[in-house]
Amino acid sequence: MYSGCRETYIDEGMNDLVQISDAFIEANTHFPSLIAELQSAFAQKDILVPLRHHHDFPNPAVGADSTLLLMPAWKPSAYAGVKMVTVSPENGRFDMPSIHGTYMYMDATNGTVKALLEAKNLTAKRTAAASALAASYLSPTDCHSMLMVGTGALSKNLIEAHASVRPIKRVYIWGRNLQKAQQLAASIQSNQYQVMAVDSIQHTMPKVQLISCATLSKRALVLGDWLQAGQHLDLVGAYKPDMRETDNQAMAKAHIYVDTFQGGCKESGDIVIPLQEGIIKEQDILGDLFALSAANSYARRSEADITIFKSVGHALEDLAAAHHYYQLYTKE
Repeated sequence: MYSGCRETYIDEGMNDLVQISDAFIEANTHFPSLIAELQSAFAQKDILVPLRHHHDFPNPAVGADSTLLLMPAWKPSAYAGVKMVTVSPENGRFDMPSIHGTYMYMDATNGTVKALLEAKNLTAKRTAAASALAASYLSPTDCHSMLMVGTGALSKNLIEAHASVRPIKRVYIWGRNLQKAQQLAASIQSNQYQVMAVDSIQHTMPKVQLISCATLSKRALVLGDWLQAGQHLDLVGAYKPDMRETDNQAMAKAHIYVDTFQGGCKESGDIVIPLQEGIIKEQDILGDLFALSAANSYARRSEADITIFKSVGHALEDLAAAHHYYQLYTKE
């Protein structure tokens, strides 16, 4: 599978350095294949990942902090990489995405740089794939409906990824701006599912089995009072301790999983706040993607369970995705 233009640069040592664009990643994403790549990487446990560097810095021009993230990872004697990302939550006023970045993919044996990948689509695709990987273990097997909370760049990818692991037939989209939700719904063309915008999270939740949230909210949007037996809640936004997409009650009544214990228990208010307030304890978090992928089996204990998956992102996902797209690009 290959589509898109190739750009190759030759350095003085005659090593090919390729540049992989967002357009190539978009044109060559097959979510089942990418999800399988992530599942294998989490299951094998041979990729080394330090805790990511997270640096907030003032941005007085917009009155809100921006964030620099550095996310390195290595598969010893094979391949390595680091993602450099800035997150500027107020970029909506400039009609720009909040996230910008680059991924440097390297040979882990000799240290040479093999590729530079634009990080916008790489991040969106691997994030959606990680959520869908979790949902393949945690959401009802007959899940046919979902609510997408948020209208940013991740939303379309999350819908496509979840629909690749579950028989989704109907998708509802909610956003703070109903017109944006309507525009997003109109832009999605699928023979598998129907898409429509809605103006209420609360009134839509009884209609769905899966709720996916990808926002930069600092207040709970999906409340525990609204959750019903059998639902799966996928929390992708709220990447800082003062951000959250759901409330303490939801956490208290659900079976909780995270992408990794390393980041999940420290970086997002969805987990940090209920931990600090004694609503949940760390032992209440039942597993992460390492354990789920290693077991590689349906983890839902009962079809009546409410499950929550909290993702904050992990450099293993970036490295696995970069390796996946590099192989597609070079046909290695």
